[in-house]
Amino acid sequence: MPLVYGELHRIARRCWVQHQPAGHTLQPTALIHEAYLKLVNQGQRTFQSRSHFFAVASMAMRQVLVNHAEANLAEKRGGGKETISIEDVDPTLRQEAREVLSLHEALKELERIDPRKSRVVELRYFGGLSIEETAEALGVSTITVTRDFQAARAWLARELGAGDAGAP
Repeated sequence: MPLVYGELHRIARRCWVQHQPAGHTLQPTALIHEAYLKLVNQGQRTFQSRSHFFAVASMAMRQVLVNHAEANLAEKRGGGKETISIEDVDPTLRQEAREVLSLHEALKELERIDPRKSRVVELRYFGGLSIEETAEALGVSTITVTRDFQAARAWLARELGAGDAGAP
């Protein structure tokens, strides 16, 4: 972990700046620690390369974000112990959780249709990998990653009703 911690933190920070609203309740350091625990709890695992490790780490970070969003929505529906009025709930946090879950569901559908495009988005969006790192992790060319990412973004924008291809 000490060998990759700095890189994971850089990826998480970059992902936060680009994709998460201010005031997000799960900060980059906490995300890295949660993802690390997921990786460690998978048991003894051998990684074939640096990019393979970051590909697996991006899946762990995605799952942490999804779990966090689900927990936030559950709390807002009464899953927590404290009763709060609707006026006390920050609508930004509810919207953020819904967006993460919507993206997760759309990515599951994209994975059913085109698994590689789904992985490209996962690695780029959740893992913060560059085009070159994504290409290495998937064993494809950078041109393929670029095309897949553009196509996946357009598909996700339509699926999520964003109206523009700028989603993820």
